[in-house]
Amino acid sequence: MSMKRYDLIIVGAGPSGLSAAIEAARRGLKVVVFDENEKPGGQLFKQIHKFFGSKEHKAKVRGFVIGQQLLQEAAELGVEVVLNATVVGMYMDKEIVVKMGEEVHHFKGDSILIATGAAENMVTFDGWTLPGVIGAGAAQTMMNLHGIKPGSKILMLGSGNVGLVVSYQLLQAGCEVVALVDAAPRVGGYGVHAAKVARCGVPFYLSHTIMKAEGTECVTGVTIAQVDSHFKFIPGTEKHFDVDTICLAVGLSPMSQLLKMAGCEMEDNPRRGGQVPICDEYGETSIKGLFVAGDVSGIEEASSAMIEGRIAGIAAAYYLGYIDKEELDAKYQENQAALAGLRQGMFAPENRGKLVEKTEEGIDVSMNLLEKGFIAEDEIERFPGVTHTKGIHPVIECSQNIPCNPCQDACPKHCIKIGSHITALPAVDENVECVGCGMCVASCSGQAIFLVQEDYEPGYGTVTLPYEFLPLPQKGDKGFGLDRSGKKVCEAEVVQVRTSPAFDHTNLLTIKVPSDMVMKARFYKAE
Repeated sequence: MSMKRYDLIIVGAGPSGLSAAIEAARRGLKVVVFDENEKPGGQLFKQIHKFFGSKEHKAKVRGFVIGQQLLQEAAELGVEVVLNATVVGMYMDKEIVVKMGEEVHHFKGDSILIATGAAENMVTFDGWTLPGVIGAGAAQTMMNLHGIKPGSKILMLGSGNVGLVVSYQLLQAGCEVVALVDAAPRVGGYGVHAAKVARCGVPFYLSHTIMKAEGTECVTGVTIAQVDSHFKFIPGTEKHFDVDTICLAVGLSPMSQLLKMAGCEMEDNPRRGGQVPICDEYGETSIKGLFVAGDVSGIEEASSAMIEGRIAGIAAAYYLGYIDKEELDAKYQENQAALAGLRQGMFAPENRGKLVEKTEEGIDVSMNLLEKGFIAEDEIERFPGVTHTKGIHPVIECSQNIPCNPCQDACPKHCIKIGSHITALPAVDENVECVGCGMCVASCSGQAIFLVQEDYEPGYGTVTLPYEFLPLPQKGDKGFGLDRSGKKVCEAEVVQVRTSPAFDHTNLLTIKVPSDMVMKARFYKAE
């Protein structure tokens, strides 16, 4: 029996695998991608939020749309994508074993890329095996792929970006998130993601973790307690919540088993999330012609995974002689520069676990944001995006150096400045007149930009805020303005609701509030 051969075999049809397939196929390689799922795109198809980063790297595009774009590009280049195909083995001589249905097939690749991604971590506590304890990724799959509510009252454990983003998506799906809990003393993910959860009224319990899940047949409640600096429970600090679901967002581990099986040199690297292959700058492992990209080589964002995939796809083309060293070097430099851009700022890999106390501009970081999920009133004025001018103007509550700049491109009047350093805090040029178009509000992936008009009518001002919930409020509706912590602070009336294809499903809600509330009201709740 002859074995089917390919120039490049890719395992995993997620962001890194598809990006690699596109680059390799572009250079004439015959490429096949195997994926065990029935839908390609990896985790992208449940990512309904807008991505961070810069325009070149699909910033402010929603994850699932990026997935569609990659698939279409791969198809146009003749990449073969085989689904429901589980790669169960890989051997030294680049032979892989794939299970499809009941049959097992062998394939040989002149080069191979492993882009298998990561799996969710679990934590154990009393009752952790009860139905109702689920991973945050599973909750996202249920909501965003299958349209099913994971539960009605939910406690989230984990304040990294996954925990924060999924908590917000649970609220969007109509679930109640009773608390966001993390054993760490500070919020792990982006402050803007925490802030949009906090202003919906979700309380944050940092330095807390789960003691036990209650229930016999399924989860009916949960008890959390505070922990000391050695992560031991502090007696007397227990708090009980009635819940039907506990969501765990406690990190990811690289799915690197195939690499181990093939005999790659591996290392245990906690900074990268666990067992990872040792590889060079092109993603090539200790076995020549065997490459890795994405979370399997270290846990990062999908934007980084796509660039790593591109680099590996180009490197495979060079390895097989389809391109020369000059093209490899030029493309590597370009992609490496983009990666470096995404890997800087407060959340850069080298800052993992460290407390950054000042922004790169020298401004004190909001400690309230790190401990409670929202910027305190006595802290907000220190950030360069927070301004007070006559008439309508943007207030940008972006307080951390993250690699993101869609707001700078969104403003037709160029009144928002980030500059050439993508992690700089956005500032407002007060000499430029804001026309109130709201493009900045809609384009901010962190939902951290508001338009404020202090003198709308005597005694009243307006706040225009990003709104991604259904049902959409209507003009004339009355309700309440909530502050950054989600507390009701005033009565509010909806004076305008704007939707536009350019806003990409971020609606602009303008509420009328008492003048002294325009710097406090940051969310709207119907009566």
